[in-house]
Amino acid sequence: MEQIITIKDKKFKPFIEDSVIAKAVDSIAQKINSELSHEFPVFLVVLNGSFMFASDLLKKVSIPCEISFIKVASYHGTTSTGSVTELIGLTENIANRTVVIVEDIVDTGVTLEKLVSVLKGKNVKQIKVASALLKPESYKKDIAVDYVGIEIKNEFVIGYGLDYDGLGRNLKDIYVLAE
Repeated sequence: MEQIITIKDKKFKPFIEDSVIAKAVDSIAQKINSELSHEFPVFLVVLNGSFMFASDLLKKVSIPCEISFIKVASYHGTTSTGSVTELIGLTENIANRTVVIVEDIVDTGVTLEKLVSVLKGKNVKQIKVASALLKPESYKKDIAVDYVGIEIKNEFVIGYGLDYDGLGRNLKDIYVLAE
């Protein structure tokens, strides 16, 4: 794992190695394959941050499924704006389907709450949530996060799809703000 890295005006230190992430992804995939084996779920991948997690996860999901993408924004720099802007919408008919929301990180839950509200309006059968990371100290919503890779403290992280102003998504490991 690399040492301290600098992205724009911030320094980040190594936090979670890719091998640890891979084990967490394997665990989530096994649970999904077991629990949703009698379903035909639609995986709703939240872009941009979830692209790496979704790619790794869905390669290991062995049940029949569909994959779709939605793009929302609730961050600016290192802080959540508290509002969600839907940029690209869902076009598939998901009525009476099991939907698995695929998130990179569940932090405050603002994005997740908005997505669940939109999905409930489309008469889905059930909603499941899979997240690579969860910040339990920050998350105060009542929506269950069914599949959690790794729980972390309320710290700003980048890498493995997570970014700081669009940078750092391509890092295979996860880094935490060093200052």
